[in-house]
Amino acid sequence: MKALAIAGANLKRLIRERSNIFFVFIFPIALILLIGAQFGGGVLPVVGVTIAEGGRISEAVVDRLDVEESIETRLYGDRDELTRAVERGYVNAGVFLPAGMDETAATGAEVEIAFMVRPDGFGAQLQSVIGAAVAEVMKPVGAAGYAADQTGQSFDDALVGAQSAAEDDPGVGVAVSTVGEALFPDTLGRFDLGASQQLVLFIFVTALSGSAALILTRQLGISRRMLSTPTSVGSILLGESLGRFGTGLVQGLYIMVVTLVAFGVNWGDPLGAALVLVAVCAVGSGAAMLMGSVFRNEQQAGGVAVVLSLALAALGGAMVPIELFSPTLQRVALITPHAWAIDAFAELVRRGGTVVDILPQIGVLTLYAAVLLALATWRLRVAITRSPG
Repeated sequence: MKALAIAGANLKRLIRERSNIFFVFIFPIALILLIGAQFGGGVLPVVGVTIAEGGRISEAVVDRLDVEESIETRLYGDRDELTRAVERGYVNAGVFLPAGMDETAATGAEVEIAFMVRPDGFGAQLQSVIGAAVAEVMKPVGAAGYAADQTGQSFDDALVGAQSAAEDDPGVGVAVSTVGEALFPDTLGRFDLGASQQLVLFIFVTALSGSAALILTRQLGISRRMLSTPTSVGSILLGESLGRFGTGLVQGLYIMVVTLVAFGVNWGDPLGAALVLVAVCAVGSGAAMLMGSVFRNEQQAGGVAVVLSLALAALGGAMVPIELFSPTLQRVALITPHAWAIDAFAELVRRGGTVVDILPQIGVLTLYAAVLLALATWRLRVAITRSPG
């Protein structure tokens, strides 16, 4: 029971520190949202369209954009409203269809369509998609103009015939096939990839940064005062370990629940995801305990914790998907617990695996935790019983 009381005190210390509220609970969710919004898949870019004046050509352009599978279209009432929507990021691009498109085309003059795009990664792709759609609509227009000149019929009647003939034209068939194996499945949600990476990253950042609190406990003599009571060294060590473990577990469960509810993140088999989370928290608590028993002051531990946790995260695939690494670097990444944890989540989320499929990863993480906790327990026992404070 004393060990649980020590662990509870560590959790209370975490919650009472206002800066921890931001870095432990708010910042991870904000980063997952940012990464998913910038690089995630599963959401179509949105193109706004405004029509200055109705007509056969403008309606044909809107209809063609509506059936384009690579974009989502939204109609806006006027140019200013659509411009504001693009500026504020409500849509990724805007298409402005001018007045008098039918009359301009009937004279043989060029029809100018304005296009506005946000300065993000969709610009070139959207310009290509919209340009191809408009070109397809305008092909019958040229034919209608020629037919009107040759036959003497009105441009509108010629345009109706040209559009009807264009619909009956099978066009050029294009077959698209995928060669090789895709790195990420099409079913992967927009936030699924980043959520597991940030979960592993922040659990280790929080755990290693928490080593400073353990050093402060020793410096203030709290550990030695506990020894002066009927509290064994083993209870102190177990309580400190459970405190670090509980901190990671609370943070991990929080990230999982919030991303599941708010972003619909798929964590795969619940039992498997829970086992991975427990294993990651155990490794993190062991690393934190070891650092807290080795360093002499919290400034040293805090600086090393940030650098070490970010370096391991980068090498282990918590910042860039490990699938994008070279084969050599992928093998090197396996020296980090991050790589094994992220691979376990990948097995559950992307490959539809179960607990049986992630047993190798769980075994490696358990070995990491056992070694780190054994070294930390030995070193911390020495520090508590021999250090003057």
